Amino acid sequence: MKRLTKAEVEREIAALAALDTKALQQKWSALYERDPPSRIRAGLLRLGIAYRLQEKAFGGLKPKTIRHLRTLAAELRAARAPAETLVDAEVPVRASVVQTLTLTPGTRLMREWNGTTEVVDVVADGLVWRDTTYRTLSAVAVAITGTKWSGPKFFGLTPPKPNLRGPRTRSPAERVVL
Repeated sequence: MKRLTKAEVEREIAALAALDTKALQQKWSALYERDPPSRIRAGLLRLGIAYRLQEKAFGGLKPKTIRHLRTLAAELRAARAPAETLVDAEVPVRASVVQTLTLTPGTRLMREWNGTTEVVDVVADGLVWRDTTYRTLSAVAVAITGTKWSGPKFFGLTPPKPNLRGPRTRSPAERVVL
């Protein structure tokens, strides 16, 4: 495939909108020199093809960026892995990514639910709520609420997720003029 100009790349990408899934799969195979992943939707095929067209025309990611992405991926895998699992020795993992919740016996958790303060005591063999011992904090949360909950989230032990979308903006109809 010859190197395309910017205008040619833009035309190729615009033309992807008119292609059906079968044609997109063929285009993917031609560009990547392998079959597309199975059961991938047309929208994602278009994005992958558009990326590859731009990559071939303008160049791909810099090696430093690739290394950084691989490091981030390894950190995410480590954060999701059980504590006993070892992380790939080639990629250092920042300690801040791997978080474990450890409750020591004697800890008392309190949460108000439906107007009642619920108290859970951590003991050596589990958690005690209303004279019943539970193995996990989530089991206690389910017993209190009657519905599935993440125990650490229910008791406020997990940090809130950052708002990646930015501050909420109001529509003109919602704005209050003073």
